[in-house]
This record gives sequence, structure tokens and C-alpha cells, in this order.
Amino acid sequence: MASSAGLALCGQAVVVRGGSQFLATSTASSDDDSLFMYDCGTAEKKPQKDKGEDGQPVEKGSDTILASTFSTSGSYFALTDDSKRLILFRTKPWQCLSVRTVVRRCTALTFTASEEKVLVADKSGDVYSFSVLEPHECGRLELGHLSMLLDVAVSPDDRYVLTADRDEKIRVSWALAPHNIEAFCLGHTEFVSRIFVVPDHPELLLSSSGDCTLRLWEYRRGRELHCCHLASPQEPAGPWSDKRFAASRITYWSRDSWVALLCDCLPVVCIFRLDAPGRQLVCRQQLSFQHRVWDVAFEESQGLWVLQDCREAPLVLCRPVDGRWQTVPETAAVQRVSAHLHRNWAMLEGSAGVNNGFSGLYKATFDNMATYLEKKEERLQQQLRKKRHKNPPPGPNRQTKRAKSGEASWSG
Repeated sequence: MASSAGLALCGQAVVVRGGSQFLATSTASSDDDSLFMYDCGTAEKKPQKDKGEDGQPVEKGSDTILASTFSTSGSYFALTDDSKRLILFRTKPWQCLSVRTVVRRCTALTFTASEEKVLVADKSGDVYSFSVLEPHECGRLELGHLSMLLDVAVSPDDRYVLTADRDEKIRVSWALAPHNIEAFCLGHTEFVSRIFVVPDHPELLLSSSGDCTLRLWEYRRGRELHCCHLASPQEPAGPWSDKRFAASRITYWSRDSWVALLCDCLPVVCIFRLDAPGRQLVCRQQLSFQHRVWDVAFEESQGLWVLQDCREAPLVLCRPVDGRWQTVPETAAVQRVSAHLHRNWAMLEGSAGVNNGFSGLYKATFDNMATYLEKKEERLQQQLRKKRHKNPPPGPNRQTKRAKSGEASWSG
């Protein structure tokens, strides 16, 4: 599953990734010269055999970064790449701590709240934990699904591990004994692309799916509280008409409980307000952009940062003005980061034609009734031909003799 460019913000640290590289810097005005760059192509690689156990050639990775995240405090940063590696960094100052091998290509990762472990979800449906305190220890299998995992999260108290898979399920497992399942959050009708535990309301979970909905859950009980349909058949002229899409990012701003949803393959960001006491989401606005939006993230003191496919203006800052979200003039911090991106634009150029791969996760739907009826008719015709072959109809000579015999007896 290919990955487009990504954006991550935590405190005063900001990371922008593209292809096999990422750029890290600070939003603080006193750190004008702070810049850390890393290329996964230069990381140590595990020797690969030319052929696997089945005798087939081993597929080699491209070093493209598939997923990345900060720890809660921002002290650590981790990424996984297409070469099946987990790379861990310390951020103060930036330093690569370890490069470890994962079993399968990963789709998502997260730190535990205690920052003692990194949880990595992979394409085979497994979650492995890797120690942060012992950065060279091998991973440990924690839990598994029967289908591909698309996201993983932990509760703020580290009691629960939440996993989302391709088969519409969200599982809530005990962190200390992952084979014990607390609840399932069931209701989505397509793959669950993203899950997000609300920091201010740790009992609440947001989830997005290929069924074009954003849902709010009380996850420990597996109870759905509210469902927002992002595509409405009553609005055929809207930006969602004739499109199937999933959210590639859910991000949250604790100031006034704003939620931003980035819709995959659409240059649109949906803005919601979380009404926690009322246990519902209120759709407030849709922000449209002229360029493809790669990623979005809230910065606590400034607003919503938008990373877009535009070398002249790679970052856009949005804020609520008189209750309406809109683009505002760049701050000094945005200008500094944008200048770094402009000088290192080659890092992002390869992301222009890449999507998050959700289009290939939709279930194939087809009507096999016509094929069934056609085959049924063929079987009936075959049976009819066999019956005719065993019991041929009377020939014309026999019919004539019978007719003459009848006439003779009648005349007598």
C-alpha cells in the first residue's frame, strides 16, 4: 500500500515526510537553523536471500515511508518503511536510536501513552510491540485479526488496544492480555480506515470508513453514539457525488473540540465540532483547496496546518474566523517550514501521483443471478436432449401405418 506525503506536529516539533525521506524542524522562532533530515535509503538493511522458502524470488522494498508518528510528549518519533523496518528516533535532540526488522509491511503504528512501547499493525492482521526503553529488542506478537489491519490506537490510560481492520470491525482488547476482548464496535459497512481516541474525552472514539461515514463510539461498551454520513444522495451536485472515499486522517484540536477529517482522493477537508455532553458530531464546514491535500494536522497554538501539492505554497494555515474556518496569512513558523520544503521539494515530488491505496480495499460487488439463470437453462436443455435421445418420437412410416389401420377397422 503506497503512501503519499505526510505531516506530523507535536509541541514545537514538525515533521514532513515524502518518499523515503523526512524533514524535521521546529516552529520556535529561536530555532531558525534547526533542521534534521533522514533518508531510509541510507539505513542499515537486513541481508535478504535471493529466494524465499517457497523458492520464489524475494520482493525487495522501496524504502518508502509507510507510516510515522510522534510519541505523546514528542520525545520520540517512529516510522516504518516498505523495506519492513521500524526506525526509532529521539527528538531532543534528533538522533536515530535503532533500526529493527518487522515481519510484514506495516500499515499503522502508535506509541503507548507511557512511551515504553511502539505498537505496529501490519498487512497480515497482526500487532507487534517493540520496546522503546530497549531500542534493539525484537518485537513481540500481541494480537491478530483474520484480515488486514488499517489502524491501531491505545487508550490514554494504556488499558486498551484498539484495532481497525478491512472487515469493518473495530476491536477493543485488553493491553495486558490482548487475547481478552472487551468489546467490538460494529456498524461500518466497509473497511475502517482510521480510528482516533479523543484525548479530552478518553471514553470516546472516532472512526472513519470506506462507507463514507464518520462515527462516534463509547468504545468500551461497543456502543455507537452518532453517525455522520459524508455523502448524501439528496445532494447529487455536491463534492461527494459518484465517489467512494475514505478518510486518510482524523485530527483533533482541543480548543473548542474541533475535528478535521481529510478525505482520501478529494481536495476537501471536513470540519466537525464534537459535542461531548450531547454525544454527537456536528458538521460545520467543508474546506476546499485548489491543489491536492496530502495531510492535515492541528497545531495547538495556531490552528490547522494543511500540506498540499504546491511548491510555491506547500503549507496553508486555517483558523476559525467569526465561526467560519478560512485560510489566514502565514505565520512566521509556517513561513520557516515552507522555506525548508521549497528548498527540499525533490523529497515530495514522488508523492504527486500516489494515493493511500484505499481504492483497492473496497469489496467487489457483482450480480451473479444472470449467470446462474443462463447455466440453469443450459442444464435444462441438456436434460431435454438426453430425454429425446432415449425416447425418440414415432417416425412418419409408423404414423402412416397406424392411420391406415385405423381407417380399415373403421370401415369394417
